[in-house]
Amino acid sequence: MGKVSDWRARTSRELRIVDAFVIVWAVAGAYVIRFGLEPDFVASDQASTYVWLSATLCIAWWFMLGAWNTRQSRILGHGPDEYKRVAAASLWLFGLVAIFSYVFRFDTARGYVGIALPAGLLGLLAGRWLLRQHLGVNRQLGQSMSRLLLIGSPSAVDHLASSLDRVKHAGYHSVAAYTPGSYPETSQELECGLPVLGHESDMHSILAAIQRCEAEAVAVSAGVQLHPQTLRHLGWELAARNIGLIMAPALTDIAGPRIHTQQISGLPLIHVTTPSLEGGQRVAKRLFDVGVSGILILMASPVMLAVAVWVKLDNAGPVLFKQQRVGIEGRPFQMLKFRSMVVDAEKRLAELAGQSEGSGLLFKMKQDPRVTRAGRVLRKFSLDELPQLFNILTGSMSLVGPRPPLPHEVEAYENDVRRRLLVKPGLTGLWQVSGRSNLSWQDSVRLDLYYVENWSLAGDFIILLRTVRAVFQSTGAY
Repeated sequence: MGKVSDWRARTSRELRIVDAFVIVWAVAGAYVIRFGLEPDFVASDQASTYVWLSATLCIAWWFMLGAWNTRQSRILGHGPDEYKRVAAASLWLFGLVAIFSYVFRFDTARGYVGIALPAGLLGLLAGRWLLRQHLGVNRQLGQSMSRLLLIGSPSAVDHLASSLDRVKHAGYHSVAAYTPGSYPETSQELECGLPVLGHESDMHSILAAIQRCEAEAVAVSAGVQLHPQTLRHLGWELAARNIGLIMAPALTDIAGPRIHTQQISGLPLIHVTTPSLEGGQRVAKRLFDVGVSGILILMASPVMLAVAVWVKLDNAGPVLFKQQRVGIEGRPFQMLKFRSMVVDAEKRLAELAGQSEGSGLLFKMKQDPRVTRAGRVLRKFSLDELPQLFNILTGSMSLVGPRPPLPHEVEAYENDVRRRLLVKPGLTGLWQVSGRSNLSWQDSVRLDLYYVENWSLAGDFIILLRTVRAVFQSTGAY
């Protein structure tokens, strides 16, 4: 197991070096920018004081990042927790500097602090992001991952294994399963392909299975048939052996801000708040849509004019394509796009239905003969969707939301899929930044429902930033 854990020590060492470099760069840069290197200042007592202050600040900042566990392997490579801890450690440190200056009446130069803090914080976050990209590449190749034993019922283990396999950048590699309480004669291998190492419900059998597969962490999933006392003792044993314990409840597609824990009589109860888009939140989202779409229309007007001329010259017919889509609460609306197909594209759809490369209700063709020459370029960079900014401005769509569905798709929706209609459809969304046309119908629905369940204005902003990258990469655009 020593070789498997090498990535933790290596990554932690790299983080220490990068953190030290960024901190020294930020503090030294702030010193030079604020005070310069004039001989008069360098020779003064004030210069000596700020040299010692800079050295102390560098050391304290570096140790503060360690105290906030920003280099903990569990949070590296996935999720916002790493960035939040880096920001919290930095802000706490400079808050303490401000308190120290006030209490001891030490007049810290505001320009010095005003340069060191933002420069250092941005540098630390950028360094973490770069190392995260490197770690993500390694994990896609099956490296720098924690070996994981899954414990639970066969169905729960299958679901957990497939979920972890979809997000390799999270850093968990499922190596085996343990299904206490299930029948040994059913199968020695689950649908996910993991070998089953045992079915007994005693702690010693579980520990033996952990040793056999050399697991570095254990994930206990829903439906596990273990007594609470057994789980408690198992946790103690795993802690003594420096093996992680992960509890995976039966909650799926629930974002962190909606989950709150409460201790009652030693039991960690999980509270899940109900998502809502009412009152102030609805007003804030609408104001955000109007403001951003209005700015984008003004900025993109020259591009839209050029595209309109190109579409008109490339293929005879109208510039805009209007199509009925289904909006919030099932209300129909006319969605606008620049025409990227021949005029009779809708009539020719029936003859191409058997050649669809999409799954479920989606019709997709990578080499659709109805797409014009200009249309291929427009679709590649999503320029055909620019007129939807007017849909957003008038209120039938939002900047971020589920994919706007066609009426025949909505008619075929199952009951749970209809939850997509609780919010306005979006110009972009999780489906847009997660593969676009390469997504299966099931994945498209799952991402849309996740958005509906976990909407937030901050989440919308992050999706918009990810959309810019997705557009330039042109992944899944056809």
